[in-house]
Amino acid sequence: MQPPFERLNGVVDVVSGYTGGTADNPTYEDYSEKGHIEAVQITYDPSKIAYSELLEVFWRQIDPTDPGGQFVDRGPQYRSAVFYHNEDQKRIAERSKQELGKSARYDKPIVTEIIKASIFYKAEEYHQDYDKKNPIRYKFYRLNAGRDQYLGKVWSRDKDQKDLKENRQRHNKLSKEETKKMLSPLQYAVTQENGTESPFHNEYWNNERQGIYVDVVSGEPLFSSLDKFDSGTGWPSFTKPLEAGNIIERQDKGFFTTRTEVRSREADSHLGHVFNDGPTPAGLRYCMNSAALRFIPKEDLDKEGYGQYEKLFENK
Repeated sequence: MQPPFERLNGVVDVVSGYTGGTADNPTYEDYSEKGHIEAVQITYDPSKIAYSELLEVFWRQIDPTDPGGQFVDRGPQYRSAVFYHNEDQKRIAERSKQELGKSARYDKPIVTEIIKASIFYKAEEYHQDYDKKNPIRYKFYRLNAGRDQYLGKVWSRDKDQKDLKENRQRHNKLSKEETKKMLSPLQYAVTQENGTESPFHNEYWNNERQGIYVDVVSGEPLFSSLDKFDSGTGWPSFTKPLEAGNIIERQDKGFFTTRTEVRSREADSHLGHVFNDGPTPAGLRYCMNSAALRFIPKEDLDKEGYGQYEKLFENK
């Protein structure tokens, strides 16, 4: 599990070790008896890579439907798990797991556990960077474990990846000047320079029409009017995303506080922030800038190429 994360821009360090057990100071000889799981601890820069992006890489390394271990490694000490350090990580991990379950990628339910992090114990030095210290043994293990063959088969079903890659390339080709031309000065200041528009004096704060909100740059679907509510803040607010996979949440550290920034995945537009003071049951408030959004009314969804969302508004 070390190599896939070490290659990521924004990852500072990846350490192999043991965690999740009840006894102290586990070693390779007794960590299983003490109830620990083999794990990697990842240190990362949230301004360069989001926690949700780490999870995407994680899912692509494992079989999340196997409760008895991973591939040739059998036993509870090898079962898959995500260890969260705070409530934001827990929420994002649970949502990521739910989205994977809805993807119809697997024929069996997702059993990967989401567990509150406890003390992480670094494994013995000879376990660190095993792929670099023993490259031949490592390659032989991966080949004979069946891991690569399984992952290649499962993720080859991802028909959207080609379109996703082309979409990213298309938006990455836009120069600063081209982006500035297609946006108003306010839209550019908000989406490209992390600006914030004025409350109560923006386009959608009191919009009550039915429809969806998409990224003003890329058009990727972000929020639905069905999840919009009056937060009293003067900005359009939503209880949840329409497509969770289309947003990225990152820590936004200011002088006096740390907030969770919300950005669009494909265009990397700054959208706003998410807070934990929303209505039940989720208790979230996605506070967005109107300037980062484009509203598409339900009667125009098919014409605009978003016909798959028409069913959301039937009998509403």
